[in-house]
Amino acid sequence: MPYSYQKSEGKIAKAYGKEENVSWKQCNEVCHFIKGKNVDKAINYLEKVVKKEAFIPYRRYIKGVGHREKGKIGKYPVKASKIIIKLLKSAKANAEFQDMDTKNLIITHASAYKGLTLDRIKAKGRAKTSNIELTNIEIVLREA
Repeated sequence: MPYSYQKSEGKIAKAYGKEENVSWKQCNEVCHFIKGKNVDKAINYLEKVVKKEAFIPYRRYIKGVGHREKGKIGKYPVKASKIIIKLLKSAKANAEFQDMDTKNLIITHASAYKGLTLDRIKAKGRAKTSNIELTNIEIVLREA
């Protein structure tokens, strides 16, 4: 699967999560929040989100979402945060392999989009179908 990020000025480190079983809307909000931040700060913040000490402010998918501190709309997307932490650590390891300065890495591109949709049938006396939507996530890092 090719990356949607095609710019290649200087050294960059990439990580790609293919067909992850997590909501693409939540991943999209988390990716939008961490874009442009330092990798270490983003990992620390997302670990706080997993512990539910900090929240991700939502901007688009906000129907029925509660308000957090200072009136901001947000949630605690724990599952999406865990997967994105794993990808950030993978991209950081790729940058270290390329002899990049790992203390000054900035997230230049982070995106999540729909992957496969799997149909499944749950039948307990009646036919009931549901879908599993998988998510593709890509992260690109660059030295500051």
